[in-house]
Amino acid sequence: MRILIMDDDQSLRYMLSEIFKFVGWEPEAYPNGRAGIEGFLKHGADIILVDYHMPEIDGLETVRLIRKQDQQIPILVLTVDERQEIADRFLDVGATDFALKPVKAPDLIARVQLHKRLLDMTKTFQATPKVQDEVFVTKGISKPTLSYIERYLTTCQQPSTVEEISKELSLAVPTVYRYLMYLVQNGKVKPIPSYKKIGRPKNRYCWV
Repeated sequence: MRILIMDDDQSLRYMLSEIFKFVGWEPEAYPNGRAGIEGFLKHGADIILVDYHMPEIDGLETVRLIRKQDQQIPILVLTVDERQEIADRFLDVGATDFALKPVKAPDLIARVQLHKRLLDMTKTFQATPKVQDEVFVTKGISKPTLSYIERYLTTCQQPSTVEEISKELSLAVPTVYRYLMYLVQNGKVKPIPSYKKIGRPKNRYCWV
């Protein structure tokens, strides 16, 4: 599997490359979005990792430009910023998921493997060029990830928090939250407040 890394931190590029080489994958690292996009257009990739803060072209613009070229390839954003508003901006321009810094090798490997499987499943079921273009249900919501979350919720025995779903599915918390809000708005999922002795209630989510 060919993995393209875009990050201006040389030590992180080296560490990520070594992690991916260890599991038998082929990493290609670039110091910024401009060079990474050029490398992607020349050599292609199976998965792309994009840093948020980079010189020349930041991660947000990099994701947007990649999506103009390829609607299917999984794009994981590397960031220390867990704010939902930042995640929503990235999902709106076409990011698939997030990997939080500092990077933990087992979590990152599991996340990459998951998105490669989802991509392979998408390609298997897409029979025509017209269908291949319809990767996103709506802005920031991709069909493969949506189906993956829906399947889990329909088989879940009890209501779960965003964090619990995130852990079970190897998806970032901001990604799971975005998809849950979409499913709530469409009447497929119901939030259930879970009251504690101290603090604000925390929602759990279940399939309707």
